Amino acid sequence: MNPVAFQIGSFEVRWYGILIAFGVIAAIILTGYNCRKKNLDFDVILDAFFIAFPTAIVGARAYYVIFEFENYKNNLIDVFNIRKGGLAIHGGLIGAFIAVYIFSKIKKIELLKYLDIVAPAIILAQAIGRWGNFMNGEAHGGEVSYEFISHFPAFIQKGMNIGGIYYHPTFLYESIWNILVCIILLIILYKKNNEENGIVIGSYITLYSLGRVFIEGLRTDSLMLGSLRVAQLVSIAGMILGIGLIVYVKRKRNIKV
Repeated sequence: MNPVAFQIGSFEVRWYGILIAFGVIAAIILTGYNCRKKNLDFDVILDAFFIAFPTAIVGARAYYVIFEFENYKNNLIDVFNIRKGGLAIHGGLIGAFIAVYIFSKIKKIELLKYLDIVAPAIILAQAIGRWGNFMNGEAHGGEVSYEFISHFPAFIQKGMNIGGIYYHPTFLYESIWNILVCIILLIILYKKNNEENGIVIGSYITLYSLGRVFIEGLRTDSLMLGSLRVAQLVSIAGMILGIGLIVYVKRKRNIKV
């Protein structure tokens, strides 16, 4: 696949950036819809977004570079070149959450209520953004046979034929999983009489982490900590955190009742 969509003079505009931008736009549209349905102030979320998005990019890049520093130590200027990829979603989520948490304290808003609104939109953006990895020929799994890859559409077969070898389209697995999780989160969000703030974001953390644990095990480009895959470790911690948040919200409601 050609990672370059078009050129403006000598400047290359890459599919990776276009798809990330498209994911962000889709997330904003979905969030706006959720705000209207739930009677929440969309402007508050927009204000938070303009703080959280750049922080997420910095966090995603910093997280990636920390674990891949050997590839950057002799050319530090390349740390700032993100057009070819090299953004770790876990770092982005951590960076965005720190910014949003500080924002919520300053603005004195109910953080969990707003996180529930944006959770389906976040994972929708992730589902779309994974196609940027496809265009870059990255975030794929190990080698597979033609018989295996032949069950996928022709353009997937072509994109996963790298150097004459076919690979697991793990970007596709995660994109499909993320879309399914988005649907589940929307069902929870619009469940009748759902007044438990934190259930949706807790479900997002749990379900995304669950899928990532398994999908990460197929990948060949995982960030490593010794012999351990960092994303799997973080995802296991995410499942514990997400389940813990759901249990906390449920217990808190029962105590009030």
